[in-house]
Amino acid sequence: MVTKLRLLSALFALASATLAVEPMDTIERRVRRNTISSSNLLKRDKIDLQTLYPAYNLSVPIDHFHNDTMYEPHSNGTFPLRYWFDATYYKPGGPVIVLQSGETDGKGRLVFLQKGLLHQLAVETGGIGVVLEHRYYGTSIPTPDFTTESLRFLTTDQALADQAYFAQHVVFKGLEHVNLQAPKTPYLAYGGSYAGAFVAFLRKLYPDVYWGVISSSGVTEAIWDYWTYFEPIRVYGGEPCITYVQKITHMMDNILIKINSSATTAELKSAFGFPNITYADDFAYAVASGVTAWQGRNWDPATNDPSYAEFCAAITNSTLKYSPSSSLISTAKGLLTKGGYINEIAGLTTPLLNWIGWLNENTVASCKRSQDSCFGTHNMTYYAQDDINADWRAWPYQYCTQWGYLQTGSGVPSTQLPLISRTNDLEYESLVCRAAFNITTPANVTAINKYGGFGISYPRLAIVDGEQDPWRPACPHASPFNETAMNRTSTTSEPFILIKGAVHHWDENGLFSNETVNTPGKQLPPAPVRHTQSKELAFVLEWMEEWDVYQMGLNLRSQKGDGN
Repeated sequence: MVTKLRLLSALFALASATLAVEPMDTIERRVRRNTISSSNLLKRDKIDLQTLYPAYNLSVPIDHFHNDTMYEPHSNGTFPLRYWFDATYYKPGGPVIVLQSGETDGKGRLVFLQKGLLHQLAVETGGIGVVLEHRYYGTSIPTPDFTTESLRFLTTDQALADQAYFAQHVVFKGLEHVNLQAPKTPYLAYGGSYAGAFVAFLRKLYPDVYWGVISSSGVTEAIWDYWTYFEPIRVYGGEPCITYVQKITHMMDNILIKINSSATTAELKSAFGFPNITYADDFAYAVASGVTAWQGRNWDPATNDPSYAEFCAAITNSTLKYSPSSSLISTAKGLLTKGGYINEIAGLTTPLLNWIGWLNENTVASCKRSQDSCFGTHNMTYYAQDDINADWRAWPYQYCTQWGYLQTGSGVPSTQLPLISRTNDLEYESLVCRAAFNITTPANVTAINKYGGFGISYPRLAIVDGEQDPWRPACPHASPFNETAMNRTSTTSEPFILIKGAVHHWDENGLFSNETVNTPGKQLPPAPVRHTQSKELAFVLEWMEEWDVYQMGLNLRSQKGDGN
C-alpha cells in the first residue's frame, strides 16, 4: 500500500508541473479501483514490452452514429485507435483474439501477449493475440480535450462500434497478404470487468463480426447505488476482522452523524492521524483504505496487493502492534464510549488502536502534501480542469452518464452494519458527476441494461466470474447477492463458470513455465484458476471446430450457387 500511494503521489507531482492546482490522489485511486493497475502489470517483468510489441494505429470514425441526436454536433473525423499484436503462433485459418483493454491505458495489458489466457489461446488455436485500446484512454483520444462536450463521443455504443470496425478493417503488418478481416477470419474477444461486460455486449450486437467471447468478471448489470460492492467482502473477508470493521465503523458513524459535534469529530480525525482532512466524508473514506484494498487481491504475486491481508492481520492481533502513547489509548477508549460501545471497550480498544497504527504507517505517512490534496475530493478547481492532460475524467464520465457503481455505505440496510461509513452516500460519491460534468441526475443505466443485464445470454458467450469478487453483485453470477440474478447450467455453447476463491478476473493472468509452482497447497496458478483456464481453452477449441463446420457449409452453398 505504501508503495502504491507513493507511486500515485509521484504521478501527481509530475502532472502538477503543468497544472494550476494541486492534484487529488483520492480521485485517481477511486477512478482506478475497478481495474488492475496498469503500472503494476507493466513493471512485473524486466523485459521492455513496448519494444517487444510495437504499437500500431487504425484510423477509426469518431462518430459511428450520425442518426443519433445525442452525439450532436456530429463529426466526420477519424482518430487513431491504438493496438498491439503478436502473430508468433499464427497458422492459416487461426483466429484473431482481441483483448479489450477497457478503461485504462492499453500498454498495461501487453504482458498478456506473453503469458496468461490471451497467450494460451493464441498458442492453442494458432491465432493472433491482440491488445486493443478503448477510445479516450491511453493515446486513443478522439478529441483535443476532455471537456464535457468533447466527451459526448465516449459511450459504450461508440466504443463497441470501434471494436467491430477494427475487426472489419485491420491489416496486420507482415501479414498484408492474408485477409485477416472479419467475417472471413474468425474473431474472438476477451475482457475483464468493464471490458468483460463490453465484450459480452459485443457478441450480442455484432454476432457476424465476433464469433465468440469470454466475459470475465463482466459487470453486465449497471447499478447506480452499488452498495453491494462490499457484500462479498462482508461474506468472505474473514472473522473477527469483518466484525471489528463493522463495529468500529459504526462507532465512527455515531460520532460523525449522530453526535455531529465539531469538537468530537476533530478528536476522532486526530486520533486516526487525519486532523487536517476538512470534510468528514473524505476522512471516513480515507479510514476505509484497508477495506477497499480487497479488490487488489490476486493469486499472481506480481500483481497482488497484500494491503487487505495486512490490515486484517493488524486489527485482529491480540496485542498492540504500534506502541501507541498512553494518551492515545485513553482517547481510543473515550471515542468508543462516545460512539456507543462503552460495553465493548475491552474487546475493541486493541483493534481500534491497531487500525490507527496501520493507517498511520501505510496511508498517513505516504502523504507529503496537504491532507486534503492526498485524501480530499472537494476541490472544485481541480474538477474544472478539462484539457488534454485531464485523462482522469474519462471513466468518471462513463459511470456518471451510463454505468453508475457508486459504492456507498449509506445504501446498506439499516438492519446491517456497513463496512464503510454511511457518510459515504450518493451525494458524496456523485460529487465528481456534479462538479466535473454538471450532471445532477443518476446515470442512465437503462442504456446499458437494455443488453440483458444479469440475464445476458448468447451462443458462444462465456461468463466467467470470481466467487469473492466485490463486482460479483453486478455480474451474471450475482446470486445470492442479488435475488434477480439466476444461476445457470454451464454448456459448451454458453459456459457459466464461477472461480472458487477468486476475486477480479483472475483467469486473465498467467506465468512463464519456470514461474509456476506445483507444490500441493502452494500451487501457482492455484488449482481453481488452472481448471478454469483449461476449460476456457477446451470450449474455445470446440468453438473453432464449429467455425470450421460453418465455413464448410458456406463453401458448399457458394458452390451450389455457382452451379458446381
